Parts: sequence; C-alpha cells; structure tokens
Amino acid sequence: MDAYETLYPHFTPHTIPTSTTNSTTTSIHALTSPLPPSSSSSSSSSSSNPLPPLLLLHGFPQNLLIWHLIAPRLSSSYALVLLDLRGYGKSSKPFDDHSDDDHSAYSKSTMAADCAAVMTALGYDQFYVCAHDRGARVAHKLCVEYPERVLRAVFLDIAPTLAMYEKTDVAFATAYWHWFFLIQPAPLPEGLMVAGARGWIEGTMGGRYGVGMEAFRAECVESYVGQVGDWETAHGMCEDYRAGAGIDLEEAREDVARGRKVECPLRVLWGRKGVVGAQFDALGEWRKVSEEGMVSGEAVDCGHYIPEEAPEAVVKHIMEFLKD
Repeated sequence: MDAYETLYPHFTPHTIPTSTTNSTTTSIHALTSPLPPSSSSSSSSSSSNPLPPLLLLHGFPQNLLIWHLIAPRLSSSYALVLLDLRGYGKSSKPFDDHSDDDHSAYSKSTMAADCAAVMTALGYDQFYVCAHDRGARVAHKLCVEYPERVLRAVFLDIAPTLAMYEKTDVAFATAYWHWFFLIQPAPLPEGLMVAGARGWIEGTMGGRYGVGMEAFRAECVESYVGQVGDWETAHGMCEDYRAGAGIDLEEAREDVARGRKVECPLRVLWGRKGVVGAQFDALGEWRKVSEEGMVSGEAVDCGHYIPEEAPEAVVKHIMEFLKD
C-alpha cells in the first residue's frame, strides 16, 4: 500500500486524459472524497456528490499528499478533488524534444486547462479552489482563464509570479535560489536533483524558515524524495519553473495589457516566518491583479508549507471564506 492509499483510504482514484499532443496523451491523477452517507447508496459518480466541489492543488516539490491533514476535515462539507499537477506525483510528465523550447507544455495556462478538464470530466461546472505554492500559480491562471467556473479561491504563500520576478533583489534571490537553479538548461538541474534527492528534500523543505523535517509525515517525505529522485518527475518540475520564468511571464504581461484580472473573491494567506510576507506586499500585489474589493487575507503563524504546518488555519479560512 503506497502513501496515497494509506493517507486517503476512502478516496476514489481517477486517471483523467486532459490533452493530446503528437499522439501522446497527458493524463492527470486525481482523488475524490467519498460521497456522504445519504447519497453513497444511490450512485458512486463524483457528479452525484451534493456537496460543493473544492479543488485542491499542491506545490513544489510535493504532490497531493500535502492535504492529508486537511482533506479529512473537509470531506463532510465539500466534494474534494485533489490533483497531482502535470509533471508531479502520479500524473503524466510530458516531454518532447522538438517542442519544449518554450516550455509551453508546463505553462500555467496549460496546467490550468488540465484542472478545468478534470473538473468537467468529474461533472463540475463551477467549483472552489484552494492552492499552495506552484499550485496557486496554476490556480491564478485558472481564475483568469475560466472566470465563469471558479467561484472563490484561496491562495497559500505566494505573490503573483510577475511581481516576484520584477521585484527580484539579492535577498529574494538568496531565499528563493531554487527559482534560478531549476530554470537552467536540462539536464544539469535534473541530474543534480536525482543524484541527491533526499538531500534536496531535507535541505530545502527541512532547512527553510526554521522548519524541521518533523513537520512532515514520514510517508509524505518518502513520496517527495521518490519523485525528486525520478528523472521524468525532476524534469517536469524543472519545466514548471522554466515556464514560470518565460512563457508564464509573457502571458501575465498580456493579461495586464488586456485588463484580465481575477474576478472571484480571493483569500490570500502567507507564512509569517516565510519570504512572501517579509519581502512583498502580498495583499497589495494581489489587489493589483484582481477586481476591486475581491482580495482579503492575513499572515499565518508558520513557514512556507502552510497545509502541513498549520492545517487548522487553512480549514478555518476555507470554512469561513468559501461561503456564498
């Protein structure tokens, strides 16, 4: 039994095709929460779940296991959909020698399209989103590209990608050095990650903001180490960041020029011990790219890994904020 089965024993796994390029199909791995007792006897399909749907998106260098302390507390109130982003976990890791020069296979618009396709396949036209780190960057684009579908969103410990790059200084580059390492041409970063997978996880996740590895469950750590040690996954992670430093910035500038903003109510949370709140005006930056009056939020007493360090705070904000 792997960590997915151990930590989500009653969740249903799905493998959902989302796109096909050069005869290669990309599929996204998802878990859905069990139906409430009143409806479980009538149907087992996700779309029959009468609870409001909530999409949960993880960050780097992790996978959907980050929600293991949160999902059980929300499954009686929401129809949960947990995804492994493309390039991560059990989802596809698309790679094409002839078409990845612009890294468009890992643009946030492409990854947002994955999310939209998964929710459509599961029968959800509209839904809520809570997302951390890289997943929140995908969710940002999801809100912009599919404003009619995202009802409300919660972003955990990020400022907009364009703002973070445009305001890069020595302090930020030092704290977020991996942003500039992972975007180097293949196979340099991939090879170093694979060769030192455990050291990467322990040195980055356990060595930042005073957070020790005891903050993370052992099964999750082993899963994170395993995927960093897998070349295809390491490559997918690097492509995510390469896209973030290239095509994602181009698309973000285009959104600004066209006046395309986040239209739904947005709750932003950041770790009080982390970099985002210390070096950026998180609420101010999100207000610049959102419609007026839509953004609220606050610092949480933890580091960067909010879902695993401060799950109670995440659940509290979700239950209070995701109400019409």
